[in-house]
Amino acid sequence: MRKIGLILEYDGTAYHGWQIQKKGVTIQGILEEKIVKISGRQSRVIGASRTDAGVHALAQVATFSTESGLQLQRIKGGLNALLPQDIRILDASEVDKSYHPRHNARRKSYFYLISNHRKSSAFLYRYTWGVKQPLDVQSMIDAAQCLIGKHNFSSFQGTGSDIRNPVREIFSLKIEKFDEIDFMTACMKGKFIKITIEADGFLRHMARNIVGTLMEIGRGRMASHRMEEILQAWNRRLAGPNVPPNGLFLEKIVY
Repeated sequence: MRKIGLILEYDGTAYHGWQIQKKGVTIQGILEEKIVKISGRQSRVIGASRTDAGVHALAQVATFSTESGLQLQRIKGGLNALLPQDIRILDASEVDKSYHPRHNARRKSYFYLISNHRKSSAFLYRYTWGVKQPLDVQSMIDAAQCLIGKHNFSSFQGTGSDIRNPVREIFSLKIEKFDEIDFMTACMKGKFIKITIEADGFLRHMARNIVGTLMEIGRGRMASHRMEEILQAWNRRLAGPNVPPNGLFLEKIVY
């Protein structure tokens, strides 16, 4: 039995997230369906991060076990030939049988993109959250500092989670402003904000709930010092809303 490691990217717009569900098409479900076709047997695909519905990935990591003797290039090429165009296998390798893409991950990085201007793009609406109201970015930066480090992030955990230990460590949280974004060799001008969070792991909806709270501060609906109070309260009702998924990207996973 071999264990195959995959690195893949996907546009999550059309999918109900990574994890197989009773209803809705998922990334994991499609991968398992296509692996059967190239290997002849059902294999469970395990992903490093369970991205939500509508969330995108630039470098998701996954594994599956197989008795197939297919060469790695044949596995990669065969899957890409069968997968829809919005899911691509970037690399396939043989990994140690003890390797687990989620448990062995040391750091995960997500970023969220916001279009902060009145004119919305016909091309970027799928990958950014359009917010027309001016934002106080410096207040957002000030508020974010208290989140860095190891904390109980219950205030930012989505409902319905079965995670028992809500403690995570955020290594860095950057908020950057851009006047343009390169897209398909074109330069899209405007006001853009990128929020990047690198942590040892994320609770359900944690990244989007943190962004939602920062946005409340940026809009002036909440003082920046409230962030620390919210963090220490362990109460989801005190934090900001869960922002739309389309602006969120799984950027990289470090082992």
